Order: sequence, then C-alpha cells, then structure tokens
Amino acid sequence: MNKILIIIAVVALSSCSHHRPTDLTESKKSTNAAPATVKVIRDTLRSAIKLPGELKPYEKVDIYPKMNGFVKEMYVDRGSHVGKGDLLMTLEAPEIAQQIQAAQGRLLEAREKLNASRDRYFRLRAATSVAGSVSELDLMNAGSRYQADSALEQSERANLSAAQVLQDYLVIRAPFEGVITERNVHPGSLTGPNFKMDSKPLLILEQNSKLRLEVFIPEVYTGSIDAKQHQISFTTQSLPGQSFTANVSRASESLYDQYRSEAVEADVPNPNGIFKPGMYVEVSLPIHSSVASYLVPSSAIVTSTEGKYIIAVQNGVTHFIKVREGISEKGKTEIFGDLQGDEVILQNPSEEIKEGTAMR
Repeated sequence: MNKILIIIAVVALSSCSHHRPTDLTESKKSTNAAPATVKVIRDTLRSAIKLPGELKPYEKVDIYPKMNGFVKEMYVDRGSHVGKGDLLMTLEAPEIAQQIQAAQGRLLEAREKLNASRDRYFRLRAATSVAGSVSELDLMNAGSRYQADSALEQSERANLSAAQVLQDYLVIRAPFEGVITERNVHPGSLTGPNFKMDSKPLLILEQNSKLRLEVFIPEVYTGSIDAKQHQISFTTQSLPGQSFTANVSRASESLYDQYRSEAVEADVPNPNGIFKPGMYVEVSLPIHSSVASYLVPSSAIVTSTEGKYIIAVQNGVTHFIKVREGISEKGKTEIFGDLQGDEVILQNPSEEIKEGTAMR
C-alpha cells in the first residue's frame, strides 16, 4: 500500500513539472546608439559634369548676290561637294555690259586726247632749243593740257575697272570647301542685294569635314574648368554605344547674359561624314576644384525649405551651418559656408533634428 502511494506521488510530481508555464519573452536590449559623426575635411575634388552640346559646321556662309540680276546658270544643287573657288552660279545683267562698253569708249577717247597733248607738248619743248621759236606761255599751256589729259585717262581707266568688277560680281564662286546644304533659286530668278531682307539666300554652304562642338558651361562651374587644357568626351543618339573624344580649342572668356554661361568649342574631325551639323550630343567635361575646399559626405547635407545646411555637433549640442554645394564625386560634395575646417558633423542627419538638440 505504501508502495502504491509513493508511485502515485511520483507520477503527480512528474506531470506537474511537464505542464509548468515558461516565459518566452526575451530581454530587450537598448538600441538607442549615438548617431554617426564625421569631420569636415579640406581637399581638392575632381569630377565630371554632363552637359548638352551641339555640333555645328566649322564654317558656314549664306551666299547673297552683290548685284541685281537674273540667274543665268546653276552649277550646283543641294548636296553638291565643292572646292574653294569652284563656280557655283552665274547671273546676267545687260546694263552691266552696257556700262563696260560705255567705259571702254570713254577710255579710248581719253587716250587719243592724251596722245595728242603729249605729242604737242614734247614737240614744243624740243622746239625751245631754237631761241624765240616757241613762247614760254605756249609751252606752259601745252604742259598743263598734257597733265589734264593724263589725269582724265587715268580716271576713265578706273571707271572701266569698276565696271569690270561689277561684272565679276555676276559670277559667284565658293569661298571655301564644303557642301551646298540649301538652294533657293533657279534659272530665271530675279536676285539682288535689295532682296536680301525679303528672301532667303541663294545658297548655303557649310564645311562639314570638320565640325565645331559647342557647349555652354554654367557659371557655377566656370572656375572649376581650365577649358583650354581639357579633352572632352561626347556621345550622340544617332550612334548609340559609341563614345568620342575631342580637344577643347577655344573658349569665349565671357558669360552670355541670356544663359549665364560660357561658350566652349572643340574641333571635331569628320572626314567620313559620320556626324551631321545640328546633331545634339551629351558632353562629359572634367572639372576640378580651383583651390582646396571643404568636403563632406553627400549624405551629410540636408535640403529643406530653409535651404541647404549641415548639422554640426558642438559641446554635445546640434548647430546648423548653411552651405552652398559645389561639385560632387564618389559620395563626397564640395561645400562653401561659414566653416573653420574642424567641425564634427552628423553623417546622416534628418530634417527632424532641430537646432540646439542635445546629442548623446
């Protein structure tokens, strides 16, 4: 009987031990770690900016006539490749031919008078060797007549040359090697300088074997770019997956009022004609800090309605410092503001942090 009671007691204790409730909650540890801080450093920064650019002809000219006339012959059309001095077109103006004929007639008349006055003057001067045969007054009059006829002959010769120059204006030649990209007249068209403001040019000639890549650099970057000593790279949508390089050739050294930017040009050889004038390109231009400046992690800059600022920690309390951003590269940003260079700032601040907040 005693054995039975002992066994029942052991079973009861064992059953109670298996159903005892256990505490499954783990102890919570404090996770309120102090925010990460970094120091402001002073260094130079190199980066690159991407700007839109445009390819333009190295040389381009709108060809207008210097004389009123009718188009006589056209020797080129749109797409024609021409060399310097090649004949493009001729005009006809009958009044110019009449002016030349009249000038030639007046020149012949002036030469006959000159020959006659020259002969008379030299004959009289030769006769003065015999004393009393020619009066001094007659010799002076003959000399004056000779000089006057000589001046008239020179004047008529100049008039003829001027008329011939006008005739040369009726022949239009290419001022440089290039391609005719636009033609706006046909044989029989009336043209002239008086029609310049009311009509399109006769022809447009562009040099496409060499192009100008024009890009405008914003004012904020002009101090960070030594444009004349840089090589730029560019891409174009018409040739995807390809990148090209060119050396900067010239800069305007002035800011355009309209864009507040400086125009920079690079010469782009185009012997195979893979580029077309008017193409838009994306230019990658290297920039660098002109002097050592203050650098901070890009994440340390807070942008809010109050502007851009960084949050410094001074004596355990936050302090806002307004800054202006410069160039950025690889997670670092150049900043300008009221800085001493020894500030300790929050690396990843948020707008919720207020100025004067005590930091642990």
